[in-house]
Amino acid sequence: MYYDLKETDSLAHSTAVQVSREIGRRIVSGNYKPGDLIEDEMSLSERFSVSRSVVRDAVKILVGKGLLEVRRGIGTRVQERTKWGLLDNDVLAWHLSSPPDREFLRQLMEVRLIIEPKAARWACEHGRDKQLAEIEIAQTRMEEEQSSIEDFVIADALFHRAIFRASNNEIMRAMEGLIFSALLSSIRLTNKDPRKNKESILFHRKVADAIIQRDADKAEARMESLLGDAGHRLKKQINTPKK
Repeated sequence: MYYDLKETDSLAHSTAVQVSREIGRRIVSGNYKPGDLIEDEMSLSERFSVSRSVVRDAVKILVGKGLLEVRRGIGTRVQERTKWGLLDNDVLAWHLSSPPDREFLRQLMEVRLIIEPKAARWACEHGRDKQLAEIEIAQTRMEEEQSSIEDFVIADALFHRAIFRASNNEIMRAMEGLIFSALLSSIRLTNKDPRKNKESILFHRKVADAIIQRDADKAEARMESLLGDAGHRLKKQINTPKK
């Protein structure tokens, strides 16, 4: 779903990419922890039934994303999270395929509270009529979706994507992946069936109405309210002891 929303090809183009994604998921999920040495080339080639050159290329990919460090004579070590390329598409996607990291989710929500209200404001100020119509379409799709949870979540994500794109800010658009990761991860934690959260749908409707009316102050404030509601529900889940 993440790759589809980002309009990025989710299919591996080489065996090395496939292997890198499998190792990357294990790192992000905590199977390999920061500071751990992963298996050597021979062991990994046997595990994945690939050549050592494929493993070497896979490791290079993960080094480029900041997840691994190769030291001659020592081995290949998992880097500290502070060195990871956290905004990399694959790294964000791997978080979605891993058990929810509650602290990471909290930080993602904090970033959303900073940037999304401004995106709503700029959509009012810089959005073209066609782009605002796309926001309205996504909102209507959320309200009408009853067939599946996945389709509702996609409609929700498309609503936020439409606002980002209507801001017509290249830097803002480059941060779409962060929003998708935050949105999809928090929904996993806070809503077994988000279609039943009528209050959340109402918040989205109010944001859409303000943007369509090009009321920048109201759009910014209403997006803050929407995220405040989402943040409150997320905080309750984060503070609930794990079973």
